Amino acid sequence: MTKKILKIKGMHCASCAVSLEKILAKQEGVFSASVNFATEKVSIEFDAQKINLEQIQEIIKKQGYKIELRIMNHESSKKNSEIKQLRNSFLGSLILGLPLFYLVMGKMIGLPVPNLPLKINIIIQFTLTTAIMLVNHRLYISGLKKLIQRNPNMDSLVETGTLSAYFYSIAVSINAWMHPQEIHLYFESAAFILVFISLGKYLEVLTKGKTSQAIKKLIKLQPKQDVKLGEIVLIKPGEAIPADGIITKGNSTVDESMITGESMPVDKKLGDQVIGGTINKTGAFKFKATKVGSDTMLAQIIKIVEQAIGSKAPIQLLADKVSFYFVPAVISIAVFAFLIWILLGKSFVFALTVFVSILIIACPCSLGLATPTAVMMGTGLAAKRGILIKSAKALEIAKKVDIVVFDKTGTLTRGKPKVTDIQGNVLQISASIEQNSEHPIAKAIVNKYKGELLNVEDFKAVPGQGVKGELRIKNHKLRILLGNKKLIQNNKIKINKNINNQIKKLENQGKTVMVLAEKNLMINDSLFIIQGIIAVADTLKKYSKQAIQELQKLNKKTVILTGDNKAVANAIAKQVGIDYVLAEVLPQEKSDKIKKLQKQNHVVAMVGDGINDAPALAQSDLGIALGSGTDVAMETGDIVLIKNDLRDVVGAIDISKYTLKKIKQNLFWAFAYNSIGIPIAAGILYPFTGWLLSPIIAAVAMAFSSVSVVTNALLMRRYK
Repeated sequence: MTKKILKIKGMHCASCAVSLEKILAKQEGVFSASVNFATEKVSIEFDAQKINLEQIQEIIKKQGYKIELRIMNHESSKKNSEIKQLRNSFLGSLILGLPLFYLVMGKMIGLPVPNLPLKINIIIQFTLTTAIMLVNHRLYISGLKKLIQRNPNMDSLVETGTLSAYFYSIAVSINAWMHPQEIHLYFESAAFILVFISLGKYLEVLTKGKTSQAIKKLIKLQPKQDVKLGEIVLIKPGEAIPADGIITKGNSTVDESMITGESMPVDKKLGDQVIGGTINKTGAFKFKATKVGSDTMLAQIIKIVEQAIGSKAPIQLLADKVSFYFVPAVISIAVFAFLIWILLGKSFVFALTVFVSILIIACPCSLGLATPTAVMMGTGLAAKRGILIKSAKALEIAKKVDIVVFDKTGTLTRGKPKVTDIQGNVLQISASIEQNSEHPIAKAIVNKYKGELLNVEDFKAVPGQGVKGELRIKNHKLRILLGNKKLIQNNKIKINKNINNQIKKLENQGKTVMVLAEKNLMINDSLFIIQGIIAVADTLKKYSKQAIQELQKLNKKTVILTGDNKAVANAIAKQVGIDYVLAEVLPQEKSDKIKKLQKQNHVVAMVGDGINDAPALAQSDLGIALGSGTDVAMETGDIVLIKNDLRDVVGAIDISKYTLKKIKQNLFWAFAYNSIGIPIAAGILYPFTGWLLSPIIAAVAMAFSSVSVVTNALLMRRYK
């Protein structure tokens, strides 16, 4: 499966995006297509064997859009070009519209207006209006294409409305030219509609640009210096680090705030990792580049944020459905209202005013912008705080989570255990057998032993239980088991009462106990004999307890899910205040435990950092991976906590709630605007008040409806 993010140019409203999305999704070989009107991008997953990128581009071009591969460095200049183009369209329309406004409406506001002959008046109004329409020719090209394709968009509405007023005025003018009489022209209505529509589009693109500031700032952080993989680079004070790597010489403090959101500089010494895009503050050091280009953490963060911005929240589906049918429905309503008023005996001019007002006031853009603008702001807010939300769906689900499940080692605890107790002469053998394991407990045992390690044969890790293997001591060949009680019991080895009591005592202190048993392979019918135990303890992370307390204040239930035994799990749970304990769970069983909670109608978030957490992260409704964890965990998680601070679980939920609140506000106003505006434009108030909505006022309302929705999203910058 191939996934591409493409840049679309030429979309003018939400119905454009929904229509294009449906067309792409129908193509053979396309798995999914998501078109985002706010960001002007399409995210598409397809089978390259059945349909290639060139064919996809051709399909999009046939719909009247321009398309280009996502080129990050050129995005800003292209956006500036679009802003300039829309600004010029507005200024050109305004400059041509002001004389028209003066000529037609000057007397109404007390200005001295010359009494021009009828024919000269007609020529001036016709010329200025035609010029304004030419300035906005792109709108007419777009609207006409969509009408021909039978997929009308907002431009089609504006085009139909303004051309109706324009050609009606031409017909009246021709008649008056031949038979001079008192007439009312609609040239100024067509002209001022375009003035306000062009202003609305200009303001919309300005405000939309501001919602994507977070991603723009991240892109600017990308180092300009090219570094090759494995290259040794000298970094002086004040310089940006050009790639991810490991310090090989020197020490310093590094400002990582742009990546983690943490304001305090971080001390760095020999062997520590550095992140590309961060700033060296004090000392000079050399580092070896381990990840460059698109593999760096910053590049991955940018990719994640972009994908989140380009994705759609489930709540947007309703708006998309409405947008798809919106324009055809509005055209039908306008025609129906026109005919009704004619049948009720009103003049053609009255019915035309209603027809034009309905077409102009309708705004599918506000519906299309309601969700993605808030999502852009929400993901940006989170990214600034070191919380990477990988999709709009994750942003929405986070609010609904009612139970949060935590892995123990490396998540609640630091994941760097130390040997605390040794009983029996077991350290050399234990360290030797564990030297082939990557488990944190294994590393703690190996680090504890300072002597020479023995060669191990037939090594095997038993997930969730321990390790086993064979080694030689003097002339004896031994079969070794080193693991928890489950490993010992599964091999039918009896644990005497004294050792069992010692194990319980240590476990009640929150320590993980490893039992060493050996069997002499040189002796026939030899049995496994327990030689001793090693206890390992891991310390809690700094903010684990605070994070649990804050989640409980939000009425979220908390669970610890671990392969460790119940005594240790209970001890850790008691220290941090966790509600429920699921212990002695094998890695392959973790996802089953999540399923069981889901069957009990819980919306489950899983927080983890290791490879063995990946299935549970994938199964959960919301997978939250720690930034210090494995690539597999980060890839599987829906949210990544760059700072590894569990308080950010609470932060992610808070930002989710705030963003969803803004989305609902935006959707309410978008639906309310259209639900109220269209009936008023249709003349529903006329029988009671004698008041009929002017097409010009309709244009003003339409122009600012989208801007108000985007502005509401921009207010999210006040979030603290």
